[in-house]
Amino acid sequence: MDGSATAAQQRITPVRRETFSSQIAAKLRRAIIGGEIEAGSQITETELAARFGVSRGPLREAMAMLASEGLIVTASYRGTRVLKLSTKDVREIYSLRTALETLAFREIWDRRDKAFADELAARHKTLMSTLGLNDHVASSEAEVRFHALVYEACGHDLLLESWQRIASRMQLYLAVHQRAHGRTAPVRDAHESYLRLALGDSLELMLEEVDAHMRRGLQSLEKYLDTYP
Repeated sequence: MDGSATAAQQRITPVRRETFSSQIAAKLRRAIIGGEIEAGSQITETELAARFGVSRGPLREAMAMLASEGLIVTASYRGTRVLKLSTKDVREIYSLRTALETLAFREIWDRRDKAFADELAARHKTLMSTLGLNDHVASSEAEVRFHALVYEACGHDLLLESWQRIASRMQLYLAVHQRAHGRTAPVRDAHESYLRLALGDSLELMLEEVDAHMRRGLQSLEKYLDTYP
């Protein structure tokens, strides 16, 4: 019995450590996206360990997760800092996202089914439910999750992996975009055309909407970044 218990503990311990690190990463991500930790500010393991009341081991793992997502950046002789948006960053992320989302819709178009339609509508409903929450993080997270479905469902593993690598930065950009306009959520009709066309009959019209949707977001955020402190 003792041997079985020991074996069971060995199996579940790594899961607990990973889960704890992920929980810390989620808290740190929320603090960055929500603006509690300012863009461009320097952060240290000691400071964050004290802030979140955790040991430095799992915190280091959590910071590595956010570094892989691009939310924090470490440079020689400058330490680790929170990502600060630049016009170049925004242009690159939106151009890449346009290319990725275009490919995702091409991949899935002839394989869309009722399950896809129902799930996209459900995620849109969730996004709309955040409009009154006064929560940048919740609304930007819901918006990213809405757009994520086409990547999750298209069956292209490398495409999904590419999306996952930029999703956190996308959420940060969306949250900053909302703050730029004095909002805590997207405007109510911002995704109506996107949803309708994603479930419609014309791939060409959907791809035009993807391009237009991205351009609208890019132009608004670029204007804000001109005065971004």
